[in-house]
Amino acid sequence: MTTTIAAAAPETTVEVHDPEVLAWAGDVLDRAADPRQMRQAVLDAVARNARWRGDECLNLLAPEAPMSPTVRGLLAAEVGQRAAEGHIGPANRWFAGTAHIDEIEALCVELLKRVFGARYADHRLVASMLGNLAVYTALTAPGDAIMSVTQPFGGHSSNRGDGPAGVRGLRIHDVPMDPVELEVDLEAFARTARTIQPKIVALGASMTLFPFPVARMAEIAGEWGGRIFFDGAHQLGLIGGGQFQDPLREGAAVLTGSAGKTFSGPQSGVIVWNDPALTGPLTDAIFPTLAATHQVNRVAALAAAAAEFLAFGREYMAQIVTNAQALAAALHERGVPMLAAHKGFTRTHQAIADVRAHGGGESVAFRLAKVNIITNKNLIPTDKPEDWNRPSGLRIGTTEVTRWGMQEPEMARIADLMVDVLAERRPVAAVKQDAIDLRRSFPVLQYCFPNNGLGGIYNTPCK
Repeated sequence: MTTTIAAAAPETTVEVHDPEVLAWAGDVLDRAADPRQMRQAVLDAVARNARWRGDECLNLLAPEAPMSPTVRGLLAAEVGQRAAEGHIGPANRWFAGTAHIDEIEALCVELLKRVFGARYADHRLVASMLGNLAVYTALTAPGDAIMSVTQPFGGHSSNRGDGPAGVRGLRIHDVPMDPVELEVDLEAFARTARTIQPKIVALGASMTLFPFPVARMAEIAGEWGGRIFFDGAHQLGLIGGGQFQDPLREGAAVLTGSAGKTFSGPQSGVIVWNDPALTGPLTDAIFPTLAATHQVNRVAALAAAAAEFLAFGREYMAQIVTNAQALAAALHERGVPMLAAHKGFTRTHQAIADVRAHGGGESVAFRLAKVNIITNKNLIPTDKPEDWNRPSGLRIGTTEVTRWGMQEPEMARIADLMVDVLAERRPVAAVKQDAIDLRRSFPVLQYCFPNNGLGGIYNTPCK
């Protein structure tokens, strides 16, 4: 009897990353003579990015901010290779030898409390999205109803079905928004919320221009014991610097945020609250559920950033908002439609352009990147969720250019360069050189302490 063995089906590769970029990396490694050259390829890529994005670009991405030299240096600190599971204090640690780590972490916690005027803070979230997951883990159960802002109005995936809220198994309903005012429609919210009675109302947006009516929403949600959760990923620095609303004072139960955006610290999550009844559930959700060894070098950098913020935050944040308003006004005057022009464009660090007439957000962002102006595509209220990849809007942030010392006159110059590209008024090479020259004319980082002779990475001029 003859047995026939079927040929194995060819293996299918499923890859989410760009195959051309991965093929480039594979080719570089194949051509390397040994692992030392492979390492050098990594170092070269880092250097290329530092030279281009660090020294030659006008970075207008709302989620980015340059860290001070001290904060950057601490990310390479010796303590970053140490483990420190548990809460602060020798009796709470899994490992011995953490006395100085306790000092670093305690300083960080107390500094965060002072910045945000909060009774409680936690420092162990290595990313702000984990803060949102901690809130949902602590304060909801699978099947609970929540309300959050939908993405065409700036809502972020962390509070929607494709993020932590969805992973938690929550039933997600939309917070009604006014498409013209770009604010919560309070009457519609009251009607909808009283019907749904959500456990949590999540107020968070990556397109964030104006404050939320937290006090009134908290009052409505309180009718059935619901809570307001303020996801201040983008606004965290503005909140701490007194340039935005103060969610905890207005009735939010908990505030989370990203330290790497307006706060201008390391990529990191921050969570603060006032109600002692939340301390157990929230910290249990953080440790041991979501964080174990939590990068103590990052904690040290976060603590140093918080100290800088206490010294310079109010002045720094005020200039960020002034610059965002000035840049939006300059673009609008030059024929680029800006959202919320009738109400001053923005009260935050970002402004939103409607660039449908110029090919849409994706096309415009790529064209601007060719002249070293970095922005990002963004959904606007006229878009649908399925327009995610090719939305109509462009999001523009002023945090980084502000920290380099730029003010209103420079916002007008940036607007001119952007319109040069959109209207094809000048050759790309000429606009690019002007962008490089403008960036290089501001070599000293602002709103941070002088370096006091520290060497190495700390040598970036700072004042």
